[in-house]
Amino acid sequence: MTTRTEARAAQLRAALAETLEAGGQLTDPTWRKVFEAVPRHPFVPEFWTLAGGALRHVTSADPQWLDLVYADDALATQLTDGVATSSSTAPGLMLTMLQTLDVADGHRVLEVATGTGYNAALLSERLGSHHVATAEVDPVLARLAESRLRHCGYTPLVVAGDGRDGCPSGAPYDRLLATCGFSAIPAAWLEQVRPAGVIVCPLGWGTVQLVVSDRGRAEGRFLPTGSYFMAVRDTGTTGTPVHPGRLSPTSGRLTSLDLATVAEDDAFRFVLSLVAPDTASASERGADGRVMAVELWSADGSWARAEGETVRQAGPRLLWDAVEAAHELYIEHDCPARERFGVTVTADGQHIWLDSPSRRVPRVPDVG
Repeated sequence: MTTRTEARAAQLRAALAETLEAGGQLTDPTWRKVFEAVPRHPFVPEFWTLAGGALRHVTSADPQWLDLVYADDALATQLTDGVATSSSTAPGLMLTMLQTLDVADGHRVLEVATGTGYNAALLSERLGSHHVATAEVDPVLARLAESRLRHCGYTPLVVAGDGRDGCPSGAPYDRLLATCGFSAIPAAWLEQVRPAGVIVCPLGWGTVQLVVSDRGRAEGRFLPTGSYFMAVRDTGTTGTPVHPGRLSPTSGRLTSLDLATVAEDDAFRFVLSLVAPDTASASERGADGRVMAVELWSADGSWARAEGETVRQAGPRLLWDAVEAAHELYIEHDCPARERFGVTVTADGQHIWLDSPSRRVPRVPDVG
């Protein structure tokens, strides 16, 4: 990179830090210093943005490249079968999660989902590279991230492996940060994070902060901010549920739900992501922009479609029943915000709760 490019990047980084501080996403002076010191552009020499409903490929030759890099936006950095499977998280959300991690000097941190390596660079700048380990399921991405990290002067432990298994060779950790989406917290993490350690992880359409106890247990609440990460995945897959096609559905029945609420209400959709995890959805609109139909499907082959007031569904889980149960919970408890929900995790599994751990939120059961 030219000296001119580096100078321009530093100016843009400082301006973004100022914007994020004014907006409340950047509240810790130490993290502001780290953010201004670590460049983002070496980690995203090319990416894709959504422009006019289509993906636009951007490289360092594009005159808008630096401006897009230092905007508060997520950047898709890998496509698999036309689906984005890796990205650089929006800096504002990244900093919110890093500050929630509550690191201190001397802490050892495991990051799950290395991606571009930029987040690992921020952690390395804050704690020192020897205190950071990062796991990436895609070996190609792991090699690229390690190369870019070293180019920028950072040498954390980069492991090509499934982050759901943690990284036993570097355990125990004081903190664990995941930057891909989960529907359940892996049990292996509880074994690798010290008692009183903190786990910050995207769960459904939110991010939870968990504190680990000395009894193989972790518990905590969701952050108030939304969280929309690509799902954890196996190598070579997208992590997105494949649409099962039109199954032999139940006979049509009526629903009184407003389809716009199901398609557009972010707070409700967060609740739905907890009640019916691992579910994808799509909506169809009329010429006037009104939502005419909503479809949901999941990896287990469940499928539901509501069109107007008529619902049809099929598969091992009745997904529209889950939508209605989630909406009933949502209305009954005065449209609860994310931070009213929490999670308790043990070696035997996890449960979601509302307001207190004793008030469990049920997931949609299998049929029969």
